[in-house]
Amino acid sequence: MTGLPRPGRPHPVTGAWMPGHPVGARQFFTLDRPFALEGGATLRDLTLAYETWGTLAPDGSNAVLLCHAWTGDSHAAGAPDQGDAQPGWWEGGVGPGMAIDTDRWFVVCVNVLGGCQGSTGPASPHPDDGKPYGSRFPVITIRDRVRAQSRLADHLGVRRWHAVIGGSRGGMQVLEWAITFPDRVGAIAPIATCTQASAQQIAWGAIGRRAIRMDPRWRGGDYYDAPEGDGPWEGLATARMVAQVTFRSDNVFTDRFGRELADGATLHDSLDLWQRFEVERYLDYHGDKLVRRFDTNSYLIIGKAMDLHDVGRGRSGLGAAMARVAAPALVMGINSDILYPTYQQRQIHELLLAGGTKSDYLEIDSPHGHDAFLINLEQVGPPLTAFLDQLPVGR
Repeated sequence: MTGLPRPGRPHPVTGAWMPGHPVGARQFFTLDRPFALEGGATLRDLTLAYETWGTLAPDGSNAVLLCHAWTGDSHAAGAPDQGDAQPGWWEGGVGPGMAIDTDRWFVVCVNVLGGCQGSTGPASPHPDDGKPYGSRFPVITIRDRVRAQSRLADHLGVRRWHAVIGGSRGGMQVLEWAITFPDRVGAIAPIATCTQASAQQIAWGAIGRRAIRMDPRWRGGDYYDAPEGDGPWEGLATARMVAQVTFRSDNVFTDRFGRELADGATLHDSLDLWQRFEVERYLDYHGDKLVRRFDTNSYLIIGKAMDLHDVGRGRSGLGAAMARVAAPALVMGINSDILYPTYQQRQIHELLLAGGTKSDYLEIDSPHGHDAFLINLEQVGPPLTAFLDQLPVGR
């Protein structure tokens, strides 16, 4: 029957990184004063986990910021180790001689505020009592995350990023960086993202949130003291399964899985309500995988920020907001993306041009849907390399 934990492998209550776990390549930065959030709340002892590759130039001019997607983290490149069970999310794209060449660029990737891999998030200890924030953790916007990262940039000695690059949720952050701090961004590459979440994108997020809220083991967000196997793994796995459908295209699902039944079953067997199709087994696998490396509350917090994303909010609309961007742009869309359709990237490109900003638009031709920016490095990498190389350094 689908949805059951694997024998001998109970699900962890949270897949969050916790103090005392192996650090891996993570570095940590903690603000020395309270941090005010857009929603009115304040966080104390805010910590950001980040990783770096390459060497920062003496004048800080060769720094490139990578912004990760929804369930990514600071581990953009590198082999699995004790601190990171998976290869980097852009493995093969970041490193010596690669698309983002760490022999030339000082590359930084930060686990977002509200995340669960070392940055302050719902699983982190609250400064008042040392217990996990849980339901006490406030809503965090994309703008909050950018402002927090600006403090890290100050700490690193980066006055101006040579470029800020990111896809999906990370692309939202790219736009906010260029709008909030136009004088601190030399260039931007937003990939498979949008200026504001659409109603359909919000709808997909709402279904995932409902799945988590309906899981009795979620306990309103205060589940961290539950025994192993008794956390909200079913709600998070279901939310991930819903999202996974939007990450790939119909053609990829059809070509890979068709209508085949899983587990050796055939239509000549007696029919059973819980017989799985191969595509169900695929979704089960990805749901189970996420539960083991992510935190349910962080999934909610980050997803809500994506739904709230609107660069025009409080800025007199999209046109006025995008006119603040001073950095040249390389905007990328994916022709088979059903989650962030290409009309949204074309809108970014057109708004930038209308505001007098230099912008080039590139469309990735891939059957893989939204995840193509992580998969088709042969199409994504060379344009990024050329884009970074053509920009003057140290302006």
